[in-house]
Amino acid sequence: MLRLQSFYYGGFTVAEVPAIELKNITKTFGEVVANKDVCLTVNRGEILSILGENGSGKTTLMNMISGIYFPDHGQIFIDGKEVKIKSPKDAFEYKIGMIHQHFKLVDVFTAAENIVLGLKDEGRYNLKKSTSKIKAIADLYGFELDPNKKIYEMSVSEKQTVEIIKVLYRGADILILDEPTAVLTPQETQRLFAVLRRMKADGKAIIIITHKLHEVLSISDHVAVLRKGEYIGTVETSETNESELTEMMVGKKITLNIDRSDPVNPVDRLIVAGLNCTNHDGVKVLDNVSFTAKSGEILGIAGIAGSGQRELLEAIAGLQYLDSGEIIYNNPKTEEQENLRNKTPIQIRELGVRLSFVPEDRLGMGLVGNMDLTDNMMLRSYKKGKSAFLERSNPKKLAEKIVEDLDVVTPSISTPVRRLSGGNVQKILVGREISASPSVLMAAYPVRGLDINSSYTIYNLLNEQKEKGVAVIFVGEDLDVLVELCDRIVVLSSGKVTGVVDARNTTKEEIGLLMTKAFGKSEGGKK
Repeated sequence: MLRLQSFYYGGFTVAEVPAIELKNITKTFGEVVANKDVCLTVNRGEILSILGENGSGKTTLMNMISGIYFPDHGQIFIDGKEVKIKSPKDAFEYKIGMIHQHFKLVDVFTAAENIVLGLKDEGRYNLKKSTSKIKAIADLYGFELDPNKKIYEMSVSEKQTVEIIKVLYRGADILILDEPTAVLTPQETQRLFAVLRRMKADGKAIIIITHKLHEVLSISDHVAVLRKGEYIGTVETSETNESELTEMMVGKKITLNIDRSDPVNPVDRLIVAGLNCTNHDGVKVLDNVSFTAKSGEILGIAGIAGSGQRELLEAIAGLQYLDSGEIIYNNPKTEEQENLRNKTPIQIRELGVRLSFVPEDRLGMGLVGNMDLTDNMMLRSYKKGKSAFLERSNPKKLAEKIVEDLDVVTPSISTPVRRLSGGNVQKILVGREISASPSVLMAAYPVRGLDINSSYTIYNLLNEQKEKGVAVIFVGEDLDVLVELCDRIVVLSSGKVTGVVDARNTTKEEIGLLMTKAFGKSEGGKK
């Protein structure tokens, strides 16, 4: 029986059936059960957050609503009528639009051209008429968008705006957003939330997949929780808290505290001075970047996506050509200074400087998808073999230890890593680098896409390294975590350092402003 909802719209109250109702939705991939008998209700005029650990089936479930997958069995109801959604085209016919985390836009086209791309029209497109409609949608919900601006000229938040308006332009009134704030500044997040609240007031049904519990509590009306592919329950946001939601996700009580200790005997371990780097397109991606990383501390790197974080870490690891500058490493074993700019990546790794970079394509950098866990452990050490036969016992023990310590969900250590979920692949990447006992550990986006429980496991690992005297450089997207985890934070904007702040005496709002400036404050708050 459908649950009726009382909904205030247009000055009067009506009773209506849910926008979407799922009944016993099940989806399997071979022996893997992604979703099992999931029942879910989404109403108009509300924002529903979907929570769950990595591999809990959140994205698979949303992909079935948006027509990317088709359920093995179960029923989907739109406005009380059972429907079959076999493709994204079908989903659009039922006014369902999904905004994916990784945008699907043509860089050389304008916003307007991307929004109308693929739509059928009688005769030639009237781009002027389309632009007028786009502006009307933007004005209605409070979007800031120039329809004539090229995609390659846009910030991440502007590109996201194009994706949202694209589905609204097609008539969507049920919207699904996958990790919508993953790479936004606090100010951009607040603007997005203001837009979502206006859309909610206009009667839209909105579903958000996110791992940021403070945002869930801020924006949503209800929270639905999945665990290991099964529906656990839906709670009213106003009647819950982070601890309760985490317990629903994991099945046990979890402590959500980052225990930040004070640095002990900090010593300058890495001195970065005047780094300049130009990419293949002639764009300066690092502009006179200087800072110092100390042993026994966690140094955060903050910045909008594409501000030079990747190039900076790859330069330290010997993977990026530099125009000028120095990277001085104070070797704790020899107590001598070494310029890493003159070293090969292998020499830098052997000195104890390790890069654990978690890119969007996790299997495209650092791991080989068709290899099992043991073989991937061997990738860092196979050149040290003293015979024609590779020694596998130690890599096997390491693989087993990482699986146990980091709760990696895998059938066995002989399973190819391409069969694991993205979050579990991430744990293997980070665990392998930490196991090398580095003196400098660079962890770039180590919790990207991880559930809350797995994220705190990684934070604790980084803190353990700090307490062992390791200089940890942490590149993160969540400013709340950067402020809570790090000792100092270097802020980058367009390849320049706009500030170095004490994490204990700053706010995420201050960091957000520095992320969008061309110059800023130095450590201690002075210009």
